Amino acid sequence: MLLVFDVGNTNIVLGIYEGDRLIKYWRLSTKSNQTVDECGIVMRNLFLHNELDYRQVKDIIISSVVPPIMPTLEEMCRQYFKIEPLVVGPGVKTGMPILYDNPREIGADRVVNAVAGYELYGGPLIIVDFGTATTFCVISAKGEYMGGAITAGLGIAMEALFQKTAKLPRIELVKPKKVIGRNTVDSMKSGLIYGFIGQVDGLVRRIKAELNCDAFVVATGGPADLIADGSETIKKVDHLLTLEGLKLIYKLNH
Repeated sequence: MLLVFDVGNTNIVLGIYEGDRLIKYWRLSTKSNQTVDECGIVMRNLFLHNELDYRQVKDIIISSVVPPIMPTLEEMCRQYFKIEPLVVGPGVKTGMPILYDNPREIGADRVVNAVAGYELYGGPLIIVDFGTATTFCVISAKGEYMGGAITAGLGIAMEALFQKTAKLPRIELVKPKKVIGRNTVDSMKSGLIYGFIGQVDGLVRRIKAELNCDAFVVATGGPADLIADGSETIKKVDHLLTLEGLKLIYKLNH
């Protein structure tokens, strides 16, 4: 079995593959201050609860945008799984030409998403990943990573309204029935949800105009369904895109 980790600023998504089949996946909170043993016990409990044998894991691959957590996570793999993990980064084969000015600047999650997206949907392709930050990745028809855009995520925007204003409350991210809110909470929901939908559609249209061609648009990440429901440009939501990309990169390197 192959164990894959996608370490984000807010969540860690991990999954178990048996061949090409994803058996199980979980979403955990990212905690940079966890010890090796705390991390290992959580992993053992996840396997035990789902009646899986952790001793059947033969390989591990990790994509991370949180450097402080990596020494702990890598040591956990060595101590609890007896495996040296493959970490996505410089020197790891991806099969995708990177046209960024400095390829080392690209978050590993963006590259992993691009590899999976091109394999599954072809190109030209635009991937919108709704995480702590919202990222837009552009892949050419020839499978080249062209670049993209980065903006604040939905959660960051919501917390900024709560923390930086005296009277606005923290709200639940639920799509309101109408754009015109009749109270403060509904007005905030409208501004956040419909504002992000407009932002996504506006950026995607500008990217397509710059490409001078149409491009398939796939979304991933926690709030992807919420935004895609009102978007005119998102054609597909794929919550397992990053895990699939990790599996493909693992295969390329073995």
